[in-house]
Amino acid sequence: MSRIRIGLGIDFHQLVEGRDFWLGGVQVPHHKGALGHSDADVLLHAICDAMLGALSLGDIGVHFPDTDNTYKNIDSKILLAKCAQLIGEKGYQVVNVDSTLLLQAPKIKPYVPAMQEVIAKILHISVEDVSVKATTTEKLGFVGREEGVTAHAVVLLEHLPG
Repeated sequence: MSRIRIGLGIDFHQLVEGRDFWLGGVQVPHHKGALGHSDADVLLHAICDAMLGALSLGDIGVHFPDTDNTYKNIDSKILLAKCAQLIGEKGYQVVNVDSTLLLQAPKIKPYVPAMQEVIAKILHISVEDVSVKATTTEKLGFVGREEGVTAHAVVLLEHLPG
């Protein structure tokens, strides 16, 4: 295997009334939340998929299937920590994360520093090595109609010496 590996993750979740809205491990106040088997944290799921994909380990559906009640309503921070453990067992660590959320509302700028802190702490990297950005789709498509949320993440992994 290469000394460095890059992975790309993408996730989508429907937005519905009556659910908490978790993004990047932070609860964001909003009248809708993401629907899913877990807490439906689209950002953490995209990061998990990027990490797993970098080492050809499948995706979060392989490791944490929605058919397994063990993961029903699970905190996605736990899933991210488990993915970090999986890549660690292969001798790799995260160097940096670059991510983008696509959502029409709410504005997440006030929550980005907390998201960066949560992700950095779980992955044992610096806050400066975690980028969280957001954009709207200019009211186009399911994101623009506030029917769903999407996240994209790119992760660079480095093989640990030894």
